[in-house]
Amino acid sequence: MRPRDRRGAARHAAYAAGQAAAIAHVAAHVLGAAAYAIKAARAAAPEGLSEAPGRLEYQWQRDHLPEASRELVLDDQMLRNDICWSVFDC
Repeated sequence: MRPRDRRGAARHAAYAAGQAAAIAHVAAHVLGAAAYAIKAARAAAPEGLSEAPGRLEYQWQRDHLPEASRELVLDDQMLRNDICWSVFDC
């Protein structure tokens, strides 16, 4: 089954993996993998309880940013938040 045929968390997780694998050569697109991972965490949660898992995934990502690129990534998240479904508003 192709990622487009999937729904919910499985679809977002597949997109996150695909983004991470396919776009490493384009720095401007790297946030897509992070955004899809947050969407997957939200989609896997029980209905009505999606915000907490999304915030936990976002925080995990922030905690694991390399110090050398941390400021750059966080600035980029703010600049591109609107095109990433506002998932970095956590």
